[in-house]
Parts: sequence; C-alpha cells; structure tokens
Amino acid sequence: MDVDFQKNHLKAYGLTYWVLSKELKVKWLLNYRGGSFLLPDTEAILRECQIRGVSYEVISDAKTESILEEINSPSQNMEAVVLEKAPKIAVYTPSGKLPWDDAVTMVLQYAEIPYETVYDEEVLNDGLLLFDWLHLHHEDFTGQYGKFYASYRAASWYIEEKKEAEQLAAKLGYNKVSEEKRDVALKIRDYVIGGGFMFAMCSATDSFDIALSAEGVDICEPMFDGDASDAGYQNKIDFNKTFAFTNFILERNPMVYEFSSIDTTQKRYVNPTTDYFSLMEFSAKWDPIPTMLCQNHTALVKGFMGQTTAFTRDEIKSNVLVLGENKSNGEAKYIHGIKGKGFFTFYGGHDPEDYKHRVGDAKTELDLHSTSPGYRLILNNVLFPAAKKKKQKT
Repeated sequence: MDVDFQKNHLKAYGLTYWVLSKELKVKWLLNYRGGSFLLPDTEAILRECQIRGVSYEVISDAKTESILEEINSPSQNMEAVVLEKAPKIAVYTPSGKLPWDDAVTMVLQYAEIPYETVYDEEVLNDGLLLFDWLHLHHEDFTGQYGKFYASYRAASWYIEEKKEAEQLAAKLGYNKVSEEKRDVALKIRDYVIGGGFMFAMCSATDSFDIALSAEGVDICEPMFDGDASDAGYQNKIDFNKTFAFTNFILERNPMVYEFSSIDTTQKRYVNPTTDYFSLMEFSAKWDPIPTMLCQNHTALVKGFMGQTTAFTRDEIKSNVLVLGENKSNGEAKYIHGIKGKGFFTFYGGHDPEDYKHRVGDAKTELDLHSTSPGYRLILNNVLFPAAKKKKQKT
C-alpha cells in the first residue's frame, strides 16, 4: 500500500473487506509499506485482485516470517494487527440522495464494500443495533435545514426538503423537526456508548454535537421551527453532553451560513494551492487505534472545503485525539475519540477530491483518484471495527 507499488489503494480496501467476508483473517501491517495488508495466498484472492485492479505481491512463508519479525522489533514503529470480521455497515442518509452527495457513499461503492442505508425512522426504532459501523451523511441535527436559508430559501429543492423533513417529523409524532433530530442524535449517542463505531463528515460533525449540547433548549429561529428561540440560549448549552467540542459559540443569525465557532471555514486564510493537512504520528505498538486510522502512503494530505471544513483547535476536548491538522491555521481536520464502549471519528470537509464542493456540482469520478490519500482515511475507519481489540495506552 505504498506510494510507488499500489495502483489502486481504494479498491485494495474493498478487496480486504471481501476477504474478511469469506471468514478469512487478514493482518494489517501498520506503517509497513504504507499500511499494507497481508492476505492468505489463494487462487480466489489472486483472481479477485486481478479483477479489481489491485496491485499485489506473492511472498514465501520465509519472507512473511522475516517481515513479521521486522515489524515486531522494538526498534520499529510498526505493528501487525489482526482483522477478524467484516463489519456490517450503515449509512445514515435520507432517501433520494444521490451517491455523489456524500464522499463515504461514493467510496464504499467504488471499493465495492456493501452497506445499507438507514434514516430517522430506523434509528428511532433501534435499527442501529444491527450494525457495527455507522456513517452520518452531511446532516443538520439542529433542525435548521443546513443553514441554507439565506441563499436557497426560494430554491425548489430547499422548499421540498424542508417539507419532507416536516412531514417525517409529524409522522414520527413530533411537532418540530429540531425535536425529532435531537432524539435521533440521542439514539446515535446511545449506539456509540453501547459499543458502536461512528464516522461523520462535514456538517454532521458539529451539528451532531450542537444538538446534543442543546437538549431541551430551543436554538432555532422562527423560519426554521415556527416560533422564537429561547432567550439567552447560549448560556443554556451543556458542553458536558458533547462528544468532541467544548466552549463553542453558536451562530444566532439565520442569514449566516454557519452553525458555530467550531468550524473554521470563515476563519481560514489558506491558499488553495498550498492547503494541506498533516497526519500525526503515533506509536504503532502502544497506540494501534490512531495509528490504524492514519495509515497512508503520505503524511501530507490535500485539504478540501465543506460547510464544516475543519475544527477550531481550542474548542476540541482534551480527551479527543487530533489525527490530522493544519497547524499554521490552528485547525484540526481529522479527530477521534472514545465514548462509553464505542468510538467516533470526525472528518472535516465534503469531498477529498473536490476542493470547494457546491450544491449541484458534478460527481467526483473516483477512477481518476484511485490512490487518493484523503479517501484512504475514510476507508481506514471502515476497516477499523474489524480489528482484534487491544487496550489503548494513550
């Protein structure tokens, strides 16, 4: 999985998932040649590599032992992690969304990793208990319809989506979309606390935490929920309820395309041609989890924008790991934490290969980006639940 040898990093993850689905075990060689996968040598797997266009190398038993001895050496920042079982994957997304509206859905399809879609009704009915891994589509869990009001309130798609959201909330017994989304966020919180793996991108990250922090508080203006917000609601926010963020200031103005001070989009002074974030280095033997999530063939990854582009470093809780950052801009791009028995990862931005994605933009063709470091980070998270768990030392 290094930069020179592998011709399709993304499909290599799909191949590894396929091997796991055949009830075979895989070793993930952390920090060895870009985080390579050691697979059983069978004709079926070799044929599948060829079909999918995945570069591979057949090695002898003696070579395998030599590699594993090198990895096991205390002098090497490497580790061999056993992957045991293909995780069952759910994507939280409304019906009718096009696959290219969401980078995770796109890369799962491209890598040929199976998934099922769920939405509010399934979540509220405890449907998440059937899954090992959950991705949150670019959702607004605050009930403010993505804060698109200023630019798109007259657009037919905005009017239709608002109407559909209100109808769904009413069907599920709620008077307001914000109240229904809050309960969905609470169910997802419980899923993670119970041992689930949650991955979120773009606005699903900060809006999720904001919804948790505003439980029992009306933060929506009349154009969103039909009545006024609570007076002085900023002082009623409970940061103890959030997963990742603290001490943030909510954006009250409905005409501003922003949820809070968590996001750095409006505070960025970065030239697009030099916009990169660096992946942190962890001890593979002592901290295999963050090491797993940072496996890549480069330590420097192209930046990309979104409604929530990156996170203000000073507003991230001290027990949350920063996996990727733009240090010069004081922002974290990629973060990870533990909640109860489960794990969560937040990744800022919309599409790793579409720098400034806008409503209506053309689909990203992943055939043109089959070695994308930014998309690799998503797929690291997909395979993460398959790993045989070791106690994290950090």
